[in-house]
Amino acid sequence: MRNSGGTRWASVVRLGAPGSRVTRLELFFDLVFVFAFLTVTGLTASRPSWVNLFHALLVLALLWWCWQGFAGLGNLVRADQGVLPVVGFVIGAAAFLLVLSIPGAFVDQPGGLNGPLVFAVCYFLVRAPQLAVFGWVARSDPAQFRLWLRLAALPLAATALLVAAGQVPPRVTSGALANAIQLSLWTAAVLVEYVAGIILGGSYWVVTSAGHWAERHALMVLLALGESIIALGLGPKAISALPLTGPVMTAAVLGVAIAAVLWWAYFDTLAPGVEQRLHAAREPGARARLARNAYTYLHLPMVAGIIFFALGLKDLLAESASSSTPSWGEPLGAFWVTVLYGGVAVYLLSLAACALLVLHAVRWPLLGATVVIVAVAPAAAGLPELVAVVLLAALCVAAIVAETLREDGRRRQIRQLALEEQIAAEMEQTRWRQHHL
Repeated sequence: MRNSGGTRWASVVRLGAPGSRVTRLELFFDLVFVFAFLTVTGLTASRPSWVNLFHALLVLALLWWCWQGFAGLGNLVRADQGVLPVVGFVIGAAAFLLVLSIPGAFVDQPGGLNGPLVFAVCYFLVRAPQLAVFGWVARSDPAQFRLWLRLAALPLAATALLVAAGQVPPRVTSGALANAIQLSLWTAAVLVEYVAGIILGGSYWVVTSAGHWAERHALMVLLALGESIIALGLGPKAISALPLTGPVMTAAVLGVAIAAVLWWAYFDTLAPGVEQRLHAAREPGARARLARNAYTYLHLPMVAGIIFFALGLKDLLAESASSSTPSWGEPLGAFWVTVLYGGVAVYLLSLAACALLVLHAVRWPLLGATVVIVAVAPAAAGLPELVAVVLLAALCVAAIVAETLREDGRRRQIRQLALEEQIAAEMEQTRWRQHHL
């Protein structure tokens, strides 16, 4: 999308540049998603069931799409200039209310406003300002504006489906059938946004700054990993109330170790390698498709996998410290092994898919670890919790060590290019400061 609105336009919204990076306002907005991740894991942990796990998936998908809109907005225009800070604060407030409404998003809670309706309205209030700015930028290009009109109809359709999901099933039926209708309507709302994003997004949107787009998503992966550490420490008991026993220390070290290994799997070479390919994609359509496929779509299962891993760690320290459980914990069980092992497996598989799509490299250690994790999960369900976490940590460490040592020259090249780019940017900034500051 391009704009030709002149100086008056520049005083309202300033367009982004190829070298734009993430602004502090965008980081401020991301704090809402820290709260969102905590809310999703906390609610699912308090009511563990397969239905609530699917609820969590649907909510994460819509939250991710809200965040994608803001990330795209910050890529197109400078989020901390002109009117954009006000727009960002409006979006942030609406997003915070959206997260507050998550507990009642599927079933209206007693007292207060209608929960499902509030969630649907807040979802629209998050999406509307984003699309309004996109429409303002596209207004001078008739073809782009027509495409924008089609995209602008999507949140209206999704919101209507969310409203119907909250209001219609309880009025026409009850029990399992009402739940099935509601989940179907929610799923349709998610599909409306995501499928249309595939059909329309690549022809509509231009990635102005590859570095900004890559950095935004890398920071979101980092926030999700931070959520796993927070979930480990903030279980049903405060940290100060936990006795520092051997099992508690073991659980803490294992949780941090797995989170660190997951960090290495993404940030060692995959993140800089994919960003370098995004920079190298000069043709706008090809760059937009790469940004959409590798980041918008493949980073969602990465983040969801980490959130489910965090969910599995939620009560680990408290249960390790409890005198009512064996020293190594109760058997993990089918639900929690699916959450814990499945979350890590989805994350590693998403990394391997991203490497294959963008770098055209088969990450055999990651694929092998995914297969082994899935294969041993049924047996791990019968193991004590800490033993199951030890096994998962051993598999993750072995996979990442094998991936790191499997050096064919590409890892060294990616890391060297990333270092040279960093040094060049630092030198350029130093020169500018010497002349102007």
